Amino acid sequence: MSRYEQLLATLSREPHTWLVTGAAGFIGSNLLEALLRLDQRVVGLDNFATGHRRNLEEVQRIVTPQQWEGFSFVEGDIRDLDACHRACQGVDYVLHEAALGSVPRSLKDPITTNGANIDGFLNMLVAARDAGVKSFTYAASSSTYGDHPALPKVEDRIGKPLSPYAVTKYVNELYADVFARSYDFSTIGLRYFNVFGPRQDPEGAYAAVIPKWIASMIRDDEIFINGDGETSRDFCFIDNVVQANLLAAVQTEAEARNQVYNVAVGDRTTLNELFAMLRAELATNGIVRERSPRYREFRAGDVRHSQADIGKAARLLGYAPRFSVRQGIAKAMPWYVRSLTAAAG
Repeated sequence: MSRYEQLLATLSREPHTWLVTGAAGFIGSNLLEALLRLDQRVVGLDNFATGHRRNLEEVQRIVTPQQWEGFSFVEGDIRDLDACHRACQGVDYVLHEAALGSVPRSLKDPITTNGANIDGFLNMLVAARDAGVKSFTYAASSSTYGDHPALPKVEDRIGKPLSPYAVTKYVNELYADVFARSYDFSTIGLRYFNVFGPRQDPEGAYAAVIPKWIASMIRDDEIFINGDGETSRDFCFIDNVVQANLLAAVQTEAEARNQVYNVAVGDRTTLNELFAMLRAELATNGIVRERSPRYREFRAGDVRHSQADIGKAARLLGYAPRFSVRQGIAKAMPWYVRSLTAAAG
């Protein structure tokens, strides 16, 4: 039995109270669903800036009524310290997902990105420290590697940030480290690599590539690839991210705490390969599209290639991703087809 399987069995027997910030968002709502399925008590905090009430409503439909009774919601902004304090009361573990993502958004509006991702992050650290939580696990980012050219990416070798968003996520790591040293406070940062899966929003200027392309294919709209299509990423299915969060939150070994970890699969997929995978899987789900993509200029702030070394997370957390990018797309596609065709209708 893997360490994660052991943890799932333990949590099912021993409920705790968790705070998920950004609970109405893509990653947050998936964490909420997983925890409620394990009969945990969950507090959600969200201001609906990028999250959606429909995500919470979908989780409510999926879990049992009894499990849903274990959820309480605080509508508030992490930039409001009082809201953070209210959300942290009586909490054992914090999973901090609330942030303003997107490199292009941060280039257009660095001040708002800074407010949410740095001011809000510090508020959450203070509130969690004051509440005496057992651990604080937070969403870091692969953007922290910046212009460092080496592949795969190893946690202790980073370059200069390439966007305001990357700066904010690096500052998060610095603050978490200072709180660990100054207040004997347990933190773990998870550097996510291109997470995808159900409930990821396909709409808007800052939508991630996988849901955006799937939505365009379903509508038979034109798809644009920035650059020549050989840009590559380490795409990571949401179930792998849930695993990493739960393993990190309950970690008690001194060597493993107060660290940052890559959360990915440890592989690379080019945008051209991704396009082919999505089109093929969509066809498997009954939607055949023949339109080819159009290529345009590279996007400012983007790195050319990204791939994670996940050895540290495997060694210290017991992290073992269960889904490759292809397996994750296969599992997620029915959700996209169902929800996006319903929206179109």
